[in-house]
Amino acid sequence: MSAPTPELSRIVIADRVTTGGGHEVVKATDSECAALAERFDLISIAGLTAKMRLRRVRADFIKVTGELEADVVQRCVVTLEPVPAHVKEEFSALYAPDHLIPKEEEDGESDHFQFLGGDEDFPEPMPGGRIDIGELVAQNLSLALDPYPRKDGVEFTPILEDVGPDTLSLTEDMPPEPPRQNPFAALSRLKKPS
Repeated sequence: MSAPTPELSRIVIADRVTTGGGHEVVKATDSECAALAERFDLISIAGLTAKMRLRRVRADFIKVTGELEADVVQRCVVTLEPVPAHVKEEFSALYAPDHLIPKEEEDGESDHFQFLGGDEDFPEPMPGGRIDIGELVAQNLSLALDPYPRKDGVEFTPILEDVGPDTLSLTEDMPPEPPRQNPFAALSRLKKPS
């Protein structure tokens, strides 16, 4: 079974990326925006654009840095009404050939990644020497979205787990709970006076 085709795909051949670097711009079409909106369960996405710099580092690795912008409309988590927002996010990623990516069973990080200072994300593979910067933009857009969008002025009232009889109108006819006794009170009654 083949992998699904990404909604936003822009392929860069890794061998063409130099140490001096180059710039790429990804601008999503209306149909790509609609497909991404469906993927991320949004009402709509418009004007998705990303500007990126790609450069070769340490001979075999490709470093991608960039910034994306888009206008999105999400659903309010309380009322389900539309919540428009402008998303602007910086991102970066490191790509490496498959043979240089440490396997899961290897302990620690590979020495190949020590030169990047240790705060880098684990490198992404570039199968066939290809990098899909469009899918990179899509993934970073999803990370930039508000996970709990709310319409202005809407408050979220949490559901109370431990509801007492004084907060429920249905329990007015119920007798009150007896006061709780100290579990050691019974033991103190068994204690013999000295």
